[in-house]
Amino acid sequence: MSLDLGPAAPAAPAAVATAVPEGQDVPDSPDVSAGPDSPDVSAGPDQLWARLHRIEQRIRTAVRERRADDPDPDDPYRGQYLSPEAVERILAASGAVLRGGDAPGDRPAPPPGSRLARLCAAFGLLPVDLELLLVALAPDLDTRFEQFYGYLNDDLTRRRPTVGLALELCGLSGAGAGRFRFAARAPLIAGGLLEVAEPERPLLSRTLRVPDRVTAHLLGDDEPDGALTGLARRAAPGAVARGGAFAELVDRVRAAAADGGPVHLLDRDGHAGPPAAAALAAGGRPALVVDAAALAAHPSAGVVRVLAREARLSGGGVVLGPLDRLEPERPERAALLRELCAALAGVPLIVHGPQVWDPAWSRESPVVVTVPPPDAQARAERWARALAGTGTPPGGEPTEEPTEEPAGELTEELAEAVAAYRVDQDKLERAAAVAARTAAAERRPVRAEDVRAAVRAQNAAGLARLARRIEPAVGWDDLVLPGPTAGRLRELVLRARHRDQVLGQWRMRPGGGRGNGVIALFAGESGTGKTMSAEVVAAELGMELYVVDLSTVVDKYIGETEKNLERIFTEAAQVNGVLLFDEADALFGKRSQVKDAHDRHANVETAYLLQRMESFEGIAVLTSNLRANLDEAFTRRLDVIAEFPLPDEAQRRVLWDRCLGPRLPRGDDLDLDFCARHFELTGGSIRACAVSAAYLAAGTGTPLGMAQLVAAVVGEYRKLGRLVLESEFGPWLGVLGEPGRG
Repeated sequence: MSLDLGPAAPAAPAAVATAVPEGQDVPDSPDVSAGPDSPDVSAGPDQLWARLHRIEQRIRTAVRERRADDPDPDDPYRGQYLSPEAVERILAASGAVLRGGDAPGDRPAPPPGSRLARLCAAFGLLPVDLELLLVALAPDLDTRFEQFYGYLNDDLTRRRPTVGLALELCGLSGAGAGRFRFAARAPLIAGGLLEVAEPERPLLSRTLRVPDRVTAHLLGDDEPDGALTGLARRAAPGAVARGGAFAELVDRVRAAAADGGPVHLLDRDGHAGPPAAAALAAGGRPALVVDAAALAAHPSAGVVRVLAREARLSGGGVVLGPLDRLEPERPERAALLRELCAALAGVPLIVHGPQVWDPAWSRESPVVVTVPPPDAQARAERWARALAGTGTPPGGEPTEEPTEEPAGELTEELAEAVAAYRVDQDKLERAAAVAARTAAAERRPVRAEDVRAAVRAQNAAGLARLARRIEPAVGWDDLVLPGPTAGRLRELVLRARHRDQVLGQWRMRPGGGRGNGVIALFAGESGTGKTMSAEVVAAELGMELYVVDLSTVVDKYIGETEKNLERIFTEAAQVNGVLLFDEADALFGKRSQVKDAHDRHANVETAYLLQRMESFEGIAVLTSNLRANLDEAFTRRLDVIAEFPLPDEAQRRVLWDRCLGPRLPRGDDLDLDFCARHFELTGGSIRACAVSAAYLAAGTGTPLGMAQLVAAVVGEYRKLGRLVLESEFGPWLGVLGEPGRG
């Protein structure tokens, strides 16, 4: 095996490469050349190249010593067999390892402010650790080191340094304290800066490798590790406005995280991510934002180590949240969170979410900062900032480039449209992007319907599996209701839009664990418009209607009904929708005297519903034909009670006209005034009659006349079990051939 030790131009900047002649060591000063135009090797990767030249000189010395003691240094079969002469040399040197001691040598500290200095400070490296790291790094920066190490390893296939070779090049003994710099808890290994491969080999013959991300960082690359794609991202730097609730929260978080300890933002609204990142930026630290849901999907120790290494390489902090998406109540997720907190010891960690911190999740308890609920102005500012960031300012034409600054206030229409929505930061940004793209496709400003449709698209499918999802297709003009009932519906909309201001900001709701939900009861006979009114309320709020299917809720096994309801309430609190319990008296019935186990279970179910409805955070509507069947304790928990009476004659006239619609051809004998005056039907029955009459008219191919309409009414009467009286139908019974009845 031969090795050319002649001068070779290293892959380094020319000014640095030519400044160190062969056979000489580099000076301790980083200035390797004189003159005003010489590069400052303390900045950028130049200091790294200067250090590598020092390593190269040590390797050259080691190679010369090896060749001087080798009687046949050019043996082409070196490393493939063990000759008797080689055995004698090994026996002669066997005591050298045990007798040798550690010689620290000349290990100057890297210049302050350089990447090497920041690396040592972030990972707690000693000068010897840095030397060992550079020995392992050399073949990744200069291919000549592969040949050097192959020769020194006596095996050209092993082109990386081994533990023993690294210790030798740093003047350390393989049996001394230097070998413990490769222990699992040593800074190089625990920090992920150095990997020791081939664990089946003895320690001194195991090869060393520097991860590519560490090499890239030392060369000036600040892009996050590719293993963190989809899991973590660097927060974009943004200016924080002076004053305001957002700036005040940023100042509080920055002060809490100043000592480098963990901080927990108790956030019920899901918007603590931006102020957490802004607080780190205000403290001069870049923020690495970690998606808790993505971390839960890839729970591994390797990911935690990569996260901790990336945070230390960047010199910043970590923002983790929302905490509930990590599901830390599960034992394996709690262990993952503990491991992450331990790996980030000394690194600023800000965790946000609605869950209260459990001391078992980390060895060090965090500082808890409660995030106040946003008012209407703060919510509008968030939407304006999100829409401006997409390049489509609210109320303006699309722009070519997105901007980080808000493009002004929302229009009155958009501000009213977003008032009722409760979305976290991720959903808000996605909804704003969808709304902006919809408007940009038509080259127009963003409208309220764009935002509403985009928010509805963010609703998860979890509730749709437990309840029937209805996208509202009716409005106020489709309702025919008395004034008091319509007024109660508008009050329900008002409560839903301004509940955060009244119940949160003004603190008008007492304690006791009550949520900020809005609960309404629609009471009235079947067909009086209760379900349709709930759909109108949902449409006015820009939400979807979710009708609870009793078949998916009620279970014959004890306790299962409560579990099904809990899943529904949990999912409903996370979507922007109106939850409708149709025929609610089936679930919310009165508690009775306990005579057997069935009565006791029924009472427990009702008591659970009483408690759960009180802590509900969403919007729910209960409908019932018999209000008297509901437990009286529900009345106190209801925010709005709307009575739906039977329609009077004038309302029936309007209902007949609207149900028949403008497209259905009408005969000359059609008398809707007669129908409204004589047929006392609900709105649902009138619609059923109109549809049946339309089918009869389509079958005969003639315009709709009284004959078909009265026939449809007779069929509806029979379906309802009502008598067909001559006093109601008058002469039209004779037209149908129906005998009169007195």
